[in-house]
Amino acid sequence: MKREEHNEVIVIGAGLAGAEAAWQLARRGVGVRLYEMRPHKMTPAHTSAHFAELVCSNSLRANMLENAVGLLKEEMRRLDSLIMAVADEVSVPAGGALAVDRNLFAKEVTRRVEELPEVTVLRKEVTALPILCEEVTALPVFREEDADLPGMTEIIIVATGPLTSDALAESIRQATGEEALAFYDAAAPIVTAESVDMETAYWASRYDKGGADYLNCPMDEDQYKQFREAVLAAETHEVHGFEQGQVFEACVPIEILAARGAETMAYGPLKPVGLRDPRSGRVPFAVVQLRKENIAGTLLNLVGFQTHLKWGEQKRVFRMIPGLERAEFVRYGVMHRNTFLNAPKVLDGDFSWRAQPRVFFAGQITGVEGYVESAASGLVAGINAWRRLRGQATLVFPANTALGGLARHLAGSPTQDFQPMNVNFGLLPPLERRVKSKREKNLQIAQRALGELADFCQETGIGAQRTGTGENL
Repeated sequence: MKREEHNEVIVIGAGLAGAEAAWQLARRGVGVRLYEMRPHKMTPAHTSAHFAELVCSNSLRANMLENAVGLLKEEMRRLDSLIMAVADEVSVPAGGALAVDRNLFAKEVTRRVEELPEVTVLRKEVTALPILCEEVTALPVFREEDADLPGMTEIIIVATGPLTSDALAESIRQATGEEALAFYDAAAPIVTAESVDMETAYWASRYDKGGADYLNCPMDEDQYKQFREAVLAAETHEVHGFEQGQVFEACVPIEILAARGAETMAYGPLKPVGLRDPRSGRVPFAVVQLRKENIAGTLLNLVGFQTHLKWGEQKRVFRMIPGLERAEFVRYGVMHRNTFLNAPKVLDGDFSWRAQPRVFFAGQITGVEGYVESAASGLVAGINAWRRLRGQATLVFPANTALGGLARHLAGSPTQDFQPMNVNFGLLPPLERRVKSKREKNLQIAQRALGELADFCQETGIGAQRTGTGENL
């Protein structure tokens, strides 16, 4: 598509949301200046300069329409999502989930964005929010050496993610007038597949759903109790966020789960239900699952084992897991800060800053949680930045769609106690008639959403360029 002359949007941050936003703008002919501080300044969790690096799990979660994140994926596919296109191409077996080879994924996203003629990539840190509101122009905007950064008229998308640099995070806090909220996230360890004892571990998916895509390390009751005691006694890095209760529930570290109760882990990530050992025919007391980290299957990550244990302690304690006695760790679990806005007080449903509509926010900094949700917010912010550039009204997707439900959660009530949230069917209106089967109900909600999305695309002219490649289509 021909680039629109004299039109440009600034995108700050080239993570999942920023890369998706840049893609959506560029494919509509809009020039993009994409700022990314890596590799000149790294974060505590990133290891490369590639765009859209997955710093936690390599799973984008469920890929079926009866799951809300599966619906969100399909909506994104139908809006020509870059993130979904690449994820589908570099996927690795993961049962009913969509998991990817994270290295191939990040490299391919980076290549496709950098090759877009509309996109200019600038590898430098933005240290302060470009201030557009007259009442806050007294705040510092840029360092002198950042003179080429956005001025007072551009449309800007801030997609710096949960690891926004301290300087920019402070600038955003001052500009929005809101105290930045922080919680701590965790990345699970990765081991080599060849170091796992296959005489103990076995391949299976829960209830045999999909392929046998998870490597399971079974525990009897005594082994489980000893493991829990070791986790509780292990030395951890100091994390004040945990003491203050600022941990997003879906990312609670294994040591916090162990401390909550004797069998909390066994009802959580170590849940054995549906994982019968094919050799003995018995269901273990607890099971530690490992999932392929790359297409070759040479690396495995410990599912649900986000942790802040010190690295030496991780090696010692996690080798108590049956089958992992000689595990070779290629990455240990790490902790990092996540920063997000009090979205209902700051953002509208189109992902724009309520006080200054020429600024959009996207990604986990908005309060969405999860890879797919972050990319989805970048998709919507990119479309809306394009429309604002053209002088058109911005869009809030229909309430019955996953995209619309997620946006409405962020724009919710300013009085609510806002916390990050994954997409879920509870964010969408219920069906008009009762359906007994949960799976059938969710499928009907999904079909309703896709139908309304098609009508919405046709009415607004935003288009749907790529047919779905997810399951149950």
